[in-house]
Amino acid sequence: MSVLSTILITLVALEFFYIMYLETFATTSAATQRVFKMSEAELKGKSLNTLFKNQGIYNGLIGVGLLYAAYFSSAPTEISRLLLIYIILVAIYGGLTSDKKIILTQGGLAIIALITTFF
Repeated sequence: MSVLSTILITLVALEFFYIMYLETFATTSAATQRVFKMSEAELKGKSLNTLFKNQGIYNGLIGVGLLYAAYFSSAPTEISRLLLIYIILVAIYGGLTSDKKIILTQGGLAIIALITTFF
């Protein structure tokens, strides 16, 4: 895998760690309100708060998987592509069901990273 692919995959992992931070640790912060376009009152709701924290852990584990693939795996390209495709598909689903911007904000860097794995 190229150095460029490794750098981009690392950036995608960092993006997912940031999403995890927002959803799991800073659930009611101004940044979380801005990113998810939700009020503090909505984010303080027990059910939503619990769902966000659970979702945040999933996003953090995607970041861990990307770093494992890029730096420790014996099949870095294959595992990276699998996770990047997963991210892109989830971003497309989010774009279709929630906000079209998700395709680019969550999936854009992953799309670029995936493309670089073929060169």
